Amino acid sequence: MSENTRTRSKGRSNAQKKKQDIEDSKIDTESLETSQENYDNQKIDRRGLQGDYLNILLLTFLYVLQGIPLGLGGSLPMLLQSRKVSYSDQAKFSFVHWPFSIKLLWAPLVDAVYVHWMGRRKTWLVPIQYLIGVFMLTLSTRVDDLLGTETSNDTKVDIFTLTVVFFCLNFLAATQDIAVDGWALTMLARRNVGWASTCNTVGQTAGYFLGNVLFVALESADFCNKYLRSVPQDVGIVTLSGFLYFWGLVFFISTTLVWIFKSEKVDPEVDPDQSILETYKQLYKVIRLKPVIAHCMVLLTVKVTFAAADALSGLKLIEAGMPKTTLAIFAVPMVPIQIILPLLISRYTSGPRPMKLFTWAITPRILMGLVYAYIVYIAHYIQTSPGVFPTYFYLLILGSYAVHQVFVYCMFVSVMGFHAKVSDPVIGGTYMTLLNTVANLGGTWPTTVALWAVDTLTWKSCDGASNQSCYTADESHACKEAGGTCITTLDGYYLESALCIVIGFLWLLWGRKKVKQLDDLDLKAWKVS
Repeated sequence: MSENTRTRSKGRSNAQKKKQDIEDSKIDTESLETSQENYDNQKIDRRGLQGDYLNILLLTFLYVLQGIPLGLGGSLPMLLQSRKVSYSDQAKFSFVHWPFSIKLLWAPLVDAVYVHWMGRRKTWLVPIQYLIGVFMLTLSTRVDDLLGTETSNDTKVDIFTLTVVFFCLNFLAATQDIAVDGWALTMLARRNVGWASTCNTVGQTAGYFLGNVLFVALESADFCNKYLRSVPQDVGIVTLSGFLYFWGLVFFISTTLVWIFKSEKVDPEVDPDQSILETYKQLYKVIRLKPVIAHCMVLLTVKVTFAAADALSGLKLIEAGMPKTTLAIFAVPMVPIQIILPLLISRYTSGPRPMKLFTWAITPRILMGLVYAYIVYIAHYIQTSPGVFPTYFYLLILGSYAVHQVFVYCMFVSVMGFHAKVSDPVIGGTYMTLLNTVANLGGTWPTTVALWAVDTLTWKSCDGASNQSCYTADESHACKEAGGTCITTLDGYYLESALCIVIGFLWLLWGRKKVKQLDDLDLKAWKVS
């Protein structure tokens, strides 16, 4: 090798060595920066809920308030059934549950329209909760007249006014839900935003429990006399008017305190301003997708097969003589089951085919309609005394309900997992909210139809009086006045249960294949172009 060659080689070696030293220096600097960043993140992570404890308590409390009108709306059908209203009237009252199934229609307005000085979320939260308080306080002065008394045979229930009032209450609660969901994004630190769903679940469940199970128990004179009193009385510890008055005051006081003492943080990154028109345009684009149309058809039709079992079985047990308090208390042991089931089921729905479990659960859930029909049937014949049933019957109801919950949650968790899988991440919130809203509506409308149809499918006759019928309340009253007795020759509940089961198996011929096709689709088919 020549000297010039060795010199050039040595020069290149020195240059390469310097270059390597510079790169090593860069790597060391980047490593130090990365280590510092990781250390800072660890310090942040160690903070956990620090600084957010009160915010989590406030969010949970707001969701509790939201659950109160929901619970009351769920308890009223049992009170109406004990007053022997018709199932057509029950169908009318079932419309009170619709606002939460259609709240997507006005959610963009709540997100986009607000008064700056008041705050984006408090603009809606404060007046909405004041209105709920006004409705409750006003209703507390009239509800006894609207609902009548349980012991009177001639009680008149103003079903129309009750439906309008509780529909408005649930409409306000659904709007409050939109505002609180949005506020949670900025109220909690970013590291703790995941706690918002926990606050929602715990708070709304607790509120529903207070407005439903606890209220029905304390409103029942029989329950209070048996378990809570030493001296029997004709009324429960709590009345509906007193319950409404108390919570009306709670809404007023708590809303005032939140308005005065709780300020809103502005964080455009996690809660950006949204255009109303743009949001509706996104919804329109999603709805036009062929896979979305097919999936919505599945969601809107599948629960028709369970309508009789889900909507009527509990009311038919009350009609057969079971105390409404007993039926309400049966929900208590189901709470831990309802908490544990999603955790167990989610491992089977987190893969690429979440709807496989959905289609599996449909057949046994259809067959549960037969089980519930059998339970209602034997309830008329096994009472040891009016309203008192043998222990094995209570165990049968609890066991059947627990098994039924397994199939319900298999379908529910599967659908939620599928929606998370297919939602276009570009507009994920709007996309997923739309699909979940359709899923809710798919359970609401069959309930209303099932309640409406049962009276039409029931065959009745007036025994002991000629030229009388018993298909309406007035006709039943005329039969009684004529010295007759209305008897049921064919209960429409059993006919409807059989019809739903047949519809269910016919639905499976189309639905099972369609669900599998949707589950197998490439994710690109679900994206908005």
